[in-house]
Amino acid sequence: MIGILGFAALFFGRRFLPQPLVIALVLFWWALLVAVHAPIFPQPNTAANLFGGNFIAWLMLGALTAIVLAYRFGLQALRRRITDKLPQPDTTPAAFKPVELERYARHIMLREIGGAGQRRLKDASVLVIGAGGLGSPALMYLAASGVGRIGVVDPDVVENSNLQRQVIHTDDRIGMPKVHSAVAAMQALNPFLDLRAYARRLDAETGALIAEYDLILDGTDNFDTRYLVNRLCVAAGKPLIAAAITQWEGQISLYDPAHDGPCFECVFPNRPAPGMVPTCAEAGVAAPLPGVIGTMMAMEAVKHLTGAGQTLRGRLMIYDGLYADARVMTTKQREGCAVCGGGTAL
Repeated sequence: MIGILGFAALFFGRRFLPQPLVIALVLFWWALLVAVHAPIFPQPNTAANLFGGNFIAWLMLGALTAIVLAYRFGLQALRRRITDKLPQPDTTPAAFKPVELERYARHIMLREIGGAGQRRLKDASVLVIGAGGLGSPALMYLAASGVGRIGVVDPDVVENSNLQRQVIHTDDRIGMPKVHSAVAAMQALNPFLDLRAYARRLDAETGALIAEYDLILDGTDNFDTRYLVNRLCVAAGKPLIAAAITQWEGQISLYDPAHDGPCFECVFPNRPAPGMVPTCAEAGVAAPLPGVIGTMMAMEAVKHLTGAGQTLRGRLMIYDGLYADARVMTTKQREGCAVCGGGTAL
């Protein structure tokens, strides 16, 4: 009886003891029992009676246990061999290279970003619509900040008149598609990024691109595209940072109705009458102005992606470069908005 209880104790003890130790204890216990019941002991044997059973029984039990253990260990080894040969999914995020850690050190030192925030930037994707005055600085600072995947949409080519303010392009790239010029500049600045160029006009058919990115930046200069981008972003549930400039003034906001913010059409439900808001080509623009507002777009993108600070969701910033004045106004969802529903289900 004591022998049986000993084996039972070892069986349940395997849950708490290392497997090699359990095996060693089992072998020791079995050897002891066999030795006690060996024929060399005279009968009746006090020790044998105490442990119960006889020599042949314990010998057979040991043999049976050895067969069971050999089968079990063989099955485990076979499973490991099969598992090792199967392709293993790579669920570990790509680690930063030492050169990347050095590159982003000033970001990582910021309490509001740190290593976790820089990881989120690396894992994020941003689509910038327009590689002109606003898109130029926004793209450069997104690339410099380490946003992992950046897409840029623009149907135009680089022209001489662009170079007064569109600082991502250069004189030797005149005639090149703007998206390719922008990608070349970003690649030269930061080779550790996934850059996508879309030399096309964003419309209802190509708008499916928006669903492939985490955040959208709109730096276009016409109202048709602005309203279309807003509708596509709302439909896809994507946050939108939109900005506009003219002469000396610019404005910027983060539109995110999926998180209780207004959409672009909540704030601007009616398009201005033709001629009321001239384009830069019609009214002119101070060269540094798109740099100021475009850099603000990149700043808002970094804050949104890392969770740092307070973004411009639910707020509209208006900047006057001529008089060095900036104002921030609160914006809200508009009840009955035709695009986002003003907070109600679409």
